[in-house]
Amino acid sequence: MSARPAPASLFVPHGAPTFALRPGAAGAALAAKAEALPRPRALVVVSAHWDSAQPTVGTADRLDTIHDFYGFPPELYAIRYPATGCRELAGLVATAIEDAGLPVRLDAERGLDHGAWVPLRLMYPDADVPVIPLSLQSRGGAEGAYRLGRALAPLAAQGLRVLGSGNLTHNLRDWQIVAHGDGRPPAYVRAFADWFAARLAEGDTAALLDYRRRAPDAVRAHPSEEHLLPFFVALGAAGEGALAERFHAGIDDYVLAMDAWAFTPAQGALQ
Repeated sequence: MSARPAPASLFVPHGAPTFALRPGAAGAALAAKAEALPRPRALVVVSAHWDSAQPTVGTADRLDTIHDFYGFPPELYAIRYPATGCRELAGLVATAIEDAGLPVRLDAERGLDHGAWVPLRLMYPDADVPVIPLSLQSRGGAEGAYRLGRALAPLAAQGLRVLGSGNLTHNLRDWQIVAHGDGRPPAYVRAFADWFAARLAEGDTAALLDYRRRAPDAVRAHPSEEHLLPFFVALGAAGEGALAERFHAGIDDYVLAMDAWAFTPAQGALQ
């Protein structure tokens, strides 16, 4: 019997920027999963915080740590994650996107925003895996993100792993209300995340892509879509019929579902 293949992609939470200082149970789960998996040749990282009109691949040899947040503790701004890129493998990513009929641009200066370096620092603290940043196109919605992921699917056979970084729920207005109120997570946070888990268990990709109409409190869970769309990139990158494993479920900061998922190609799906 052949061994089950490694996941082609992961969807991980990056929480609030303070997740870097207080990783808690979610951080431990990310670290344990990274340790358990084979080291990829490189990670293609799609963060909710790099949004562009068309897919853009970062080709820098050294990736600056971008502190794209304000009003947080000073120790956060002192953190540096010394990731390296790989121009050769970035070229493979760009070619895969082009081969799928999508436009693509290259960016020789883009570093890592906190949506990328916060989870990477927890998973690969020695920064010993090359990182290739890839932008999100929020205007394309779930369908566009899934299509981008499908374009990346052939990269798994070349040893690259896609890492989508966002959150399964993300409503900052609700955070303000709950933080200054009773401190109890709204019921929709877990209900929304569990709806996703149920659809994944059923293999119902069509329902997931139509989540905005079908999922409970979808618009409240995501007033704007950018923090959920990396999930669809990761899902698409494992190919049709991918096997989904939820390796962490939790809530941080009242309203952020911190669920983490691994997607493994179905046998022969990426051939």
